[in-house]
Amino acid sequence: MNNRLLIFMLAALSMLGALSIDAYLPALLAITRIFSVTAAAAQQTLTVYLAAFAIMTLFYGTLSDSFGRRPVLLTAMLLYVLSTIGAGLSTSLGMLILFRFLQGATAGAGSVIGRAIVGDLFVGAEAQRVMSYISVVFGLAPAIAPILGGWLLSSFGWRSIFWFIALFSGLLMALCAGELKESLPIESRHPFRFRPVMLNYLHVCSCRPFMLQALSIGFAFGGVMVYVSSAPAFVIHILHLHETDYGWLFIPLIGGMSAGSWVAGRWSHSFRPATMITAGFVIMTIAAAANIAYAALVTPAIPWAIVAPLFYCFGMSLATPGMTVRALELFPRHRGLAASLQGFIFMALFALGSGVVCPLLFDSALKLALGVAASVILSALCWWAGISAKPRPADEGFIEEETASA
Repeated sequence: MNNRLLIFMLAALSMLGALSIDAYLPALLAITRIFSVTAAAAQQTLTVYLAAFAIMTLFYGTLSDSFGRRPVLLTAMLLYVLSTIGAGLSTSLGMLILFRFLQGATAGAGSVIGRAIVGDLFVGAEAQRVMSYISVVFGLAPAIAPILGGWLLSSFGWRSIFWFIALFSGLLMALCAGELKESLPIESRHPFRFRPVMLNYLHVCSCRPFMLQALSIGFAFGGVMVYVSSAPAFVIHILHLHETDYGWLFIPLIGGMSAGSWVAGRWSHSFRPATMITAGFVIMTIAAAANIAYAALVTPAIPWAIVAPLFYCFGMSLATPGMTVRALELFPRHRGLAASLQGFIFMALFALGSGVVCPLLFDSALKLALGVAASVILSALCWWAGISAKPRPADEGFIEEETASA
């Protein structure tokens, strides 16, 4: 298969999760009016989505390690399309919450299995390059989705957001069914048995280098999630912009992410991954410090208020492709399982930050800047500790087919 088509498909699959979150955000106020519920009740449609997404990311990689990447992916996509249609047909908040839960439970398959496919087909610098280009395309979703969702909401109503997502995901499913080949040979698969799978997860969780590196990636993204989760407060209350002006925040953030991913891909054969990761951390640190200084000394305003976050996103995307590949290489025969756990850690940190940490930062640009600084400090400390810890021999200690069958 043409590598460009493969990269496009894997990136589009990864976009589904973000698309279902960001395109839906403008509809939350409409949901409260239409179903006559409180804002807190409407927020549950997002909370259950994130919870289901996080939980199921634990299983998609392992399922694909057992049954193959292609059948698990296509099954999840079919269920995702059906649950999206169900959400669009919902006539009550309870019905919408149910289908949002099912949507979240199936949306994560693409990102988890996509990372495993990259590990199946590419190694070293080439894997980092492909992961970087996937990140470039993936980054379009959070930039475009809120703007698209707002336009669909104002033009055709909240249900049209789900009709668009269903159409997009249905076409993508058809493309994958016709073009995406199986990347995991039968002889490399592992039997799926619940108890051994859980024991293998515990085994990965006990691997200090992997867990620290996975946490580091999650904390690095946390610096971006501070602004994503706080977008309404930052755009409307801090910058005093209109509800249609989310592009002032999301376009620079995603532009920085896409540029960093593109540079990481272009330079992957010229510089060692460790060099790219170090450069990324340096840029994130400088951007976080500049952001604090700006928020403390100046009344935030466009365009300067988003310059430091833009450079933070650039540095984060420069570093994370190499960080992701290095973490997954600790378990070369169980990349699917490792990718699942990596995705779960990311989503769990996202959900925790969105629901607990960010509400404490909503009222101040300086507090948001301090939240970004805390994210990069935690990320750097976890990464340093993770690469300093002595790794186990690759894939040692897993319950393999012979043991599981006994």
